[in-house]
Amino acid sequence: MNDTVHHEPIVLGIESSCDETGIGIVQGTRLLANAVASSMDEHARFGGVVPEVAARAHVQAFGPTLRQALDTAGLGIDDVDAIAVTAGPGLAGALMVGVAAAKGLSLGSGKPLYAVNHLAGHVGAEILDSGSLATPTVALLVSGGHTSLLLVRDLVDDIELLGETIDDAAGEAFDKVARLLGLGYPGGPRIQRAAAEGDPKAIRFPRGLSTAKDLRAHPYDFSFSGLKTAVARWVSLAETRAAADAGHPIDVGGELDEAAAAAARADLPIADIAASFQEAVVDVLVTKALAACENLGVPRLLLGGGVVANARLREVAAERCAAAGVELRIPDLSLCTDNGAMIASLGAQLVAAGKPPTGLAFGADSTLPVTESYLAPNA
Repeated sequence: MNDTVHHEPIVLGIESSCDETGIGIVQGTRLLANAVASSMDEHARFGGVVPEVAARAHVQAFGPTLRQALDTAGLGIDDVDAIAVTAGPGLAGALMVGVAAAKGLSLGSGKPLYAVNHLAGHVGAEILDSGSLATPTVALLVSGGHTSLLLVRDLVDDIELLGETIDDAAGEAFDKVARLLGLGYPGGPRIQRAAAEGDPKAIRFPRGLSTAKDLRAHPYDFSFSGLKTAVARWVSLAETRAAADAGHPIDVGGELDEAAAAAARADLPIADIAASFQEAVVDVLVTKALAACENLGVPRLLLGGGVVANARLREVAAERCAAAGVELRIPDLSLCTDNGAMIASLGAQLVAAGKPPTGLAFGADSTLPVTESYLAPNA
């Protein structure tokens, strides 16, 4: 057996920051297992993630997901060299489930424990896909809870936060607009499905924080709350006009009765609204990411997070990166959504770099800054 391969650390990663319970196992840069249990269906009837429901689902899913990962890898817990767990950022209750489970495993097995950063983990997913991470790289991480732009000079020691959303994350905006249009939850795939039949140029929705004044103050920050409001106003005006044209009564406050509202909504150009909204989100994301690449002289862009599943985002990013001479990296989609493999990958990099384990004296931190790839001992 090749000694180098034999001595590469085997790391088990635990992810529970939101609504997916992920257990991943990697050896060095090689993926051995990536088991994920999602509680998305349980949240659908509420139109979004409910923290208490997510935490309970993690408790129920942890054991079976751990067994699935170990069985897939053909390993027992004694074969693992270290454990890594998401300590933050994320939903506090959900994080605590994963952290408590990781501490129990560490205590019971005697394996060293690393408390790592969820966002840095998304960057670490690229290592499993490509075998390495070319640096420096600009990383655009887009999910239901986060929209962040990072400059990664070194995954373990040097991550700089360039910008982030100042209100709704992109994924949240997709969910809220989907609910507004009656498309249901989760919003991302439903908006994309509706947009496929629409004209992305039909409605010019605003691009948040993109005016010259905004760019001076917030060159790499994002805002999607105003876009969501613009869609709501457009829909309201369109419904009112449609009702008036059809002769339905409108009260002095501009409100429609239930029958009039239902009739007006049936006439809405849902596909065009969805396509135009999606285009506005994608335009802002890619424009700001490529501006960071150009301004910082970084010739590569990495995409991560669940919203990367959006086909239009990948298409526009590929087109614009090619035109700008920027290398685009997008890990396999199974590694873009929240998963334990990316946490294990980051843990393996920490072990390989000789970083000391965190130990047990830490807690979940829902606002853990991305500049800390992991919690050092006594941090």
